[in-house]
Amino acid sequence: MTLAKIALDKPLKADLACRRGCCPLRIMGLDMGSKTIGVALSDELGIVANAVGTISRQSIDKDLETIAHLVSKHEVNRIVVGLPIRMAGTVGIEAKKVLQFVEKMRRTLSVSITTWDERLSTVQAKRVLLEAGLSRKKRKKVIDKTAATLILQSYLDTEQTRASS
Repeated sequence: MTLAKIALDKPLKADLACRRGCCPLRIMGLDMGSKTIGVALSDELGIVANAVGTISRQSIDKDLETIAHLVSKHEVNRIVVGLPIRMAGTVGIEAKKVLQFVEKMRRTLSVSITTWDERLSTVQAKRVLLEAGLSRKKRKKVIDKTAATLILQSYLDTEQTRASS
């Protein structure tokens, strides 16, 4: 099995807890770009999103293979995919591409897949990285996984609010 090139940060400490069988829910967040896919994972309680890395896009099949590998490795049971809806609330070309990819993911993976409005997530990620003082070169390396983290955190926060009401 050949995996697409993937750059991952160090394994999360929470991964160890999941391997011991006490992980009720692990959610993966994806920020779909034309060149890379940003990847984030929730903690084992589904409260906090953590940046994991980026997948260098090669082909749809290789991208799906890499995502499937990460789903298995991290025992993911739900994926949240950022959907780039236009500011007017309409679905444009990029959103249609993401929706097509999501349909292929649904046919390939046996996990729940949800799309999530990602309007301004990249803008917000850029702002966060600028405030952190990262150089343009460093921002370029981490923007996608930062956006994936913001998308997933937005989803997790909304789910927590729904659960508590």
